[in-house]
Amino acid sequence: MATRTLAVIGAGSYGTALALAVASKGSDYAVRLWARDAAQAQLMQRERQNAKYLPGIVLPPNLEVTADLAATVAFSRDLLLVVPSSAFTATLQAIKPYLQPQQRIAFATKGLEHASGTFLSEVVARELTPLKLPVAALSGPTFAQELARGLPTAIACAGTEPCFVTELCQLMHTPTFRVYESSDLIALQLGGAVKNVIAIGAGMSDGLGYGANARTALISRGLAEMIRLGVALGASERGFMGLSGLGDLMLTCTDNQSRNRRLGVMLGQGLAAPEALARIGQVVEGYHMVQVVKVLAERCQIEMPICHELYEVLVNHKDGAQAARDLLSRELTAE
Repeated sequence: MATRTLAVIGAGSYGTALALAVASKGSDYAVRLWARDAAQAQLMQRERQNAKYLPGIVLPPNLEVTADLAATVAFSRDLLLVVPSSAFTATLQAIKPYLQPQQRIAFATKGLEHASGTFLSEVVARELTPLKLPVAALSGPTFAQELARGLPTAIACAGTEPCFVTELCQLMHTPTFRVYESSDLIALQLGGAVKNVIAIGAGMSDGLGYGANARTALISRGLAEMIRLGVALGASERGFMGLSGLGDLMLTCTDNQSRNRRLGVMLGQGLAAPEALARIGQVVEGYHMVQVVKVLAERCQIEMPICHELYEVLVNHKDGAQAARDLLSRELTAE
C-alpha cells in the first residue's frame, strides 16, 4: 500500500506540476491534490489531466484530485500550499480547523502578504498560532509546463527546521527535478516576490523596442535593488545569488512563458494594464506585488528606482517610455 506522502493545496498549473513531480516517483508515493472548484476537481479526476492549465499531461493513478479540504489536510503529515499570494492568508485560515500538531507546512507561493508586506513564513506563524508547526518554502526558476513534462528543473528550499527542509528536498527530488537546501529563508521569499516586479520592467523594455543591452542592464540593476532591500530586511547578499534569486530573476525576465514578462511586453506596446491582464487570463503576481515592494522600500528607506518607476506605470498610469527616460536620466552613481 502506498504511503500517504503529500497533500497539495491548490490545483493551478504549478500546484499540479509539483504534485505530478512527487507522484511520478511511483506507486509507493500517494499524493492528494485539492482544487477549490468542485467541478474542476471532478473533471480532473475523471479525465486524469488538468485540461485548464496543463492539457495533455496525464495524472498518474497515485495522484488523487478532490475538492474535500478536510480530507486533503488529513491525508498527509506534510502539506504543500500552492495558491496565489492574494489567497494565501485565507487558505491558511481555511485549513487551520483541520490541522494536527504533528503536521508540517510547506508553500510554493511566491510573493508577500498584500495587505502588510509580511513574509509568508511569518503569516503561517501568525495565522496558525498556537500550533507552531515547522514551515518550509520552495522557490526557484520554474515554469509549470516544463516541470510537468519532466524537463530538467532545479529550485531551492529553506525553512524554520533543518530536518524538515532536508526531508522535503528528498521527497520532491526526482531524476529530473532537483531541490537544493538553502539557509536563507528571507532571501528565498523576497527573491520570489521582487523578481516578478523586475520581470514586468524587462518585458516593458522589450515591448518598447529597447533591445538586449537595455534588458540586461535592467535585470542587473533590478538584482541590485532586490539585494539592497533584502539586506535591510535581514537577508544575506549571498542568499540572492542562487536559484531563488538570480536564477528565478533571469528566467522570469527572459522567457515569454512568464506572465509578468508578457504583461510588461504588452504595456510597452501600448496596451492598458486591464486589457493586458485580461489577455493573460491568469494571476500576474508582479502586478500586485509592485505596491507591496514600494511600501517595504519606503519603510526601510531603500532606493529602488526601477520598482518605483514600475509603480508609477502600473498604479499611476505613467507613460512607459517616459518612465524609461526618467530612469536613464537619473544622476550617475557608482555600481
